[in-house]
Amino acid sequence: MTRARTGGDLVVESLTALGAECVFGIPGQHALGLFDALGRSGLRYVGLRVENNAGFAADGYARTAGTVAPLLLSTGPGALTSLAALQEAAAAAVPVLAVSSQIPGPGLGGRRRGYLHELVDQQASFRDVVKSVHQARSASQIPSALAAAWESALTVPHGPVWVEVPQDVLLADTPVPPVTALRAEPRPLPPRPELIAEAAALLGAARRPAVLAGGGVVRAGAADGLLRLAERLRAPVACTFGGKGAFPWEHPLSLQSWLEDRYTTELLEDADVLLVVGSGLGELSSNYHTFAPRGRVVQIEADLGKLESNHPALGIHADAAPALGALGEAVPARAADGLAEARVADLLKRVRERIAGQGLDLEQRVLAAVRAALPDDAPAFFDMTILGYWAWSAWDARRPGAMHSAQGAGGLGYALPAALGAAAALDGTPTPVLAVSGDGGAMYSIAELATAAQHRLPVTWLIVDDGGYGILREYMTGAFGGATGTELVRPDFVRLAEAFGVPATATTPDRLRSDLAAALAAPGPSVVVLPVLLRMFEPTHLGVGGG
Repeated sequence: MTRARTGGDLVVESLTALGAECVFGIPGQHALGLFDALGRSGLRYVGLRVENNAGFAADGYARTAGTVAPLLLSTGPGALTSLAALQEAAAAAVPVLAVSSQIPGPGLGGRRRGYLHELVDQQASFRDVVKSVHQARSASQIPSALAAAWESALTVPHGPVWVEVPQDVLLADTPVPPVTALRAEPRPLPPRPELIAEAAALLGAARRPAVLAGGGVVRAGAADGLLRLAERLRAPVACTFGGKGAFPWEHPLSLQSWLEDRYTTELLEDADVLLVVGSGLGELSSNYHTFAPRGRVVQIEADLGKLESNHPALGIHADAAPALGALGEAVPARAADGLAEARVADLLKRVRERIAGQGLDLEQRVLAAVRAALPDDAPAFFDMTILGYWAWSAWDARRPGAMHSAQGAGGLGYALPAALGAAAALDGTPTPVLAVSGDGGAMYSIAELATAAQHRLPVTWLIVDDGGYGILREYMTGAFGGATGTELVRPDFVRLAEAFGVPATATTPDRLRSDLAAALAAPGPSVVVLPVLLRMFEPTHLGVGGG
């Protein structure tokens, strides 16, 4: 007997037609019709243990695969638990497509019929977080709603989107024919030619041009265009923390990513024309809003809300790739006189001397060991932990998209589930994935060791165990002379990982490189635990440590 197709089948058929290959999520009562259809589809399913972690996994998949990652959720508590992950995706412009069930249609519109998981307006909880909200109230609306959401997620600036389908629509038989093709064509965002001409004239006439490259360069695949433009201008280039890999780390014009250092801030302030591309010059990209440019600013930004939001500029609302390509054609090539390279070398020397004067050899040695153990083509995902904060500034991302962190929204628990999503995207390749957490952040996602074991995903999880929320301990002690609520009882992470069937080892700073390299080379998931107390370098935005 042929089984009748349902609204759930229309969802999975539509996702498949749009190009989805892998989906993430957790089943729930109202979403059972969707998951039943998923079991009959060719889509790969990676099930997490907590909805927020499922959102982080979809985020990691989307960043690594460079496409939309579907996230399947149930109504009410299940949906709401994903909010923090969707906030990170929104802040970092990651195309996650969340498909949530809803209460049955008769309860929509605030009728308060007392359904399980009922919210007066579930969409309202997501509207201020995601890029766009869509609803399908009948089976025939499902393909078009999903196509519109997919297109929205991939139209720059990328971002998470939300689609709701009521439980009764997912369960009901449908006469709608199987979905075989759907069109979702992201709208391009080219620069206006008169703005490019004005920017080229400013940059061409500049005596001390400089560039600040943000995550928009990486997302647009515009690294080659940035390199060509910087070399034509002989302009120093700094990368934001989200823009790691947008410019070669060891290039003679690379200022690297020391954005929390006053020397970098001063060099960017001193530019007579500063090109900011793919960054809104937010808190972390402006040394906590201490950056005060003295010259002209040219800002290329795909997110209209970020254009000139912090500093007056010649604002160019455009995607980074076509804008940098057009500028590279329009600016004249400058003769190499070595002056820019000398300024870069002097700045990096002063940064190194400042850090060296703070007794932080252990921290630099630990980060160097992690970098040396990780293959160049392997992505790394950092939680909000002290080693992650070091990586923002000091990590050598040798290719675009190789280093990720939760610095967009700043929530804990990101590293492991996002790394699991990346490993799913890299399925079929020998490339391992690294996740780095503190012991506090690790407890947010410890359940996903079960996911790693179940799916045999090649993720090595480095847990830096300092006995609490280390960065908050440092912040509070510095500000108030002591810390409250930062010290934590935690498990024996090695034994806990082994209880999940995941190989684990305890290491030391001296053995870290070899132990981590061995774990990364082994098949399947693994855990490496490093008990150590790390410190941050002194900030310069508070008026200390700048000289």
